[in-house]
Amino acid sequence: MGRSKYKFISNNPHFITCTVVNWLPVFSQPRFAQVILDSLNFLIKNQRLSLHAFVIMENHLHLIASSQKNLSREIAAFKSFTARSIIDNLKASKGEYLLKQLKFHKKAYKTDQDYQLWQEGSHPKLIVSKNMFVQTLKYIHDNPVKRGYIDEPVHWRYSSCRNYMGVEGILDVDVLEI
Repeated sequence: MGRSKYKFISNNPHFITCTVVNWLPVFSQPRFAQVILDSLNFLIKNQRLSLHAFVIMENHLHLIASSQKNLSREIAAFKSFTARSIIDNLKASKGEYLLKQLKFHKKAYKTDQDYQLWQEGSHPKLIVSKNMFVQTLKYIHDNPVKRGYIDEPVHWRYSSCRNYMGVEGILDVDVLEI
């Protein structure tokens, strides 16, 4: 599969999905979910990204995000940094099984690297209406419920659902009015 045909269209909010190669359950390990959280927090604190919603699952994450700068570039930098951090952590902790998987599933033309964490692309979808935002937000927050991990979206630690319920969440989310 080639490069994505999807494009970031403006500084408006986009629905973004980032998926681990071969759907490997990398984020089932809290230390790797924390890499994602820390990286998103860095982008938020440095005003490089406005995070409106998110969920981190074991093998992918969904975001609704915008940027006053270049959202495409910020997501690319996020994916590059998190991949490097997780791979370095795996090397240091002798995470041989995952490293072998990340090497095996690396695209052949990626000759400048030994491993690939993320599938290519993030399939951005421009949020064009309030109705679309509400539907996308529900989809994001219901993801762990549909997987059977929890009964209520607010119970998932790695989600912005708490922010939208008026409770402090794990990240500082720019809550949009519904």
